[in-house]
Amino acid sequence: MIQNVGNQLRRGLASVFSSRTSRKSVSRAGDDNDMEEGEGYRNPTEVQMSQLVLPCHTNHRGELSVGQLLKWIDTMACLSAERHAGCPCVTASMDDIYFEHTISVGQVVNIKAKVNRAFNSSMEVGIQVASEDLCSEKQWNVCKALATFVAHRELTKVKLKQITPRTEEEKTEHSVAAERRRMRLVYADTIKGLLANYAIQEDLDSRDCSCMVPAEKTRVESVELVLPPHANHQGNTFGGQIMAWMENVATIAASRLCRGHPTLKAIEMFHFRGPSQVGDRLVLKAIVNNAFKHSMEVGVCVEAYRQEAETHRRHINSAFMTFVVLDADDQPQMLPWIWPQPGEGERRYREASARKKIRLDRKYIVSCKQAEMPLSVPWDPSNQVYLSYNNVSSLKMLMAKDDWVLSSEISQVRLYSLEEDKFFSFHLEMVVHVDAAQAFLLLSDLQRRPEWDKHYRSVELVQQVDEDDAIYHIISPALGRDAKPQDFVILASRRKPCDNGDPYVIAMRSVTLPTYCETPEYRRAETLCSGFCLWREGDQLTKVSYYNQVSPDILNYVTTNVSGLSSEFYTTFKACERFLLDNRNDLAPSLQTL
Repeated sequence: MIQNVGNQLRRGLASVFSSRTSRKSVSRAGDDNDMEEGEGYRNPTEVQMSQLVLPCHTNHRGELSVGQLLKWIDTMACLSAERHAGCPCVTASMDDIYFEHTISVGQVVNIKAKVNRAFNSSMEVGIQVASEDLCSEKQWNVCKALATFVAHRELTKVKLKQITPRTEEEKTEHSVAAERRRMRLVYADTIKGLLANYAIQEDLDSRDCSCMVPAEKTRVESVELVLPPHANHQGNTFGGQIMAWMENVATIAASRLCRGHPTLKAIEMFHFRGPSQVGDRLVLKAIVNNAFKHSMEVGVCVEAYRQEAETHRRHINSAFMTFVVLDADDQPQMLPWIWPQPGEGERRYREASARKKIRLDRKYIVSCKQAEMPLSVPWDPSNQVYLSYNNVSSLKMLMAKDDWVLSSEISQVRLYSLEEDKFFSFHLEMVVHVDAAQAFLLLSDLQRRPEWDKHYRSVELVQQVDEDDAIYHIISPALGRDAKPQDFVILASRRKPCDNGDPYVIAMRSVTLPTYCETPEYRRAETLCSGFCLWREGDQLTKVSYYNQVSPDILNYVTTNVSGLSSEFYTTFKACERFLLDNRNDLAPSLQTL
């Protein structure tokens, strides 16, 4: 909802703003923008709060109410956004929140928020929540959240200044924020695509009707009057307050299904559609949309009206919350099934199933650490958004690392290496007298790569997923003493710059397709993360950087080049330069679309 902070810091709020100690980062050779971080560095947009959990903040179990936590999260996020914008800010949306740990009375909640990236008038704010037991000195991660805020002035249009990331963490979050923004915009289309292939009647017929509860029995409706303590100095209702009211009615609806005390585990991504002000009546409606053996989804809708005589209500927000019921050992209990009402009830039932699949895809593909990801993940049209996101964000995270070491330089081609616990990576870099957009079009067409890269014997376009994503089958010659040629099934994702200073990105990773199984003729090889980043250095001048997080298949070949025992990397990269120079004048019609 549209909101600000203003008076939200109510009685009992003890905020502690302290400086943060950042680890010292190693500057990459030749990069003038990287700098070593002293112990006193603190992100200028960062705010922190430490709050002692009192009985008035808790539920019947003596645990911090999630509604209260949401109010604190929204407060900190808005303070950080306003610190950067220098003007009032309003909450536009909140990404998925997964609650990993409960917080008991007497413990301390530590909340930290900072702006990851600013766009034109909106910005992404990252929030981290941890709890602390003062007696045992133990600490737990509670949740992470990403919120989008919009700067708001009454008379003038806001143009936000850009964030300048300094640490490796800040560079990573800044770079990946653009990809997360893209994923939010296609969320609704992803739901529609899943629903087109889901048969509700088959699902209902497979369930035991004797254990089913009519969804209408869980319906809850509540009205709240927005008073001055619920709003900021501009009279707009705090988003955190609305979220707290939504959590309250959702908990009641979940309790009516399980006949117990449910625990909120996750809140789905949601958007505030418009403002509400002091004097508005907010109607909050909640109902259990679907139950999945050990969890249930509750949908909540918020509408506003000004006077009792008004017939038209404004849709403020809708959100979806996942609850579980825990036993004495904190294990989820089995839940009764839901029987949806015909029409709208069936629609909500089907959409809940689609959202559950999306949550699983995000948890498996998006939220997973790179070290935990398999080299090749199954390709499915329903998870293409998240595989594409992971593909691009993985390359951007690799690019943002500070610990690259210059291994050698030959003919203005630089070779960097990066040694980590589980991965070895290399990075080649050169400057080419070609426009960045031209280089982007030439290098993103993988079918032309055999023209300059001898490691690509042939490239077949398997599927053009959309304008920016495609799947290719690649055949490579045998490496070293290996008698068999290699083949790859690759997802290639390309991205144009979001802002000035951003690179063009061409990211690649292995995927599994049932129609392209491994054959005796070739040895199936895989790549976890590789691709190009292209920066415009000036008129007809582009810095071309190639990154590769090495898989075991080519480790021996790569280390031979990095150690200086072979110069094939340089030969191949110089061939790439010649390819770009020879073909730079062939793309005039295509460049008009960039």
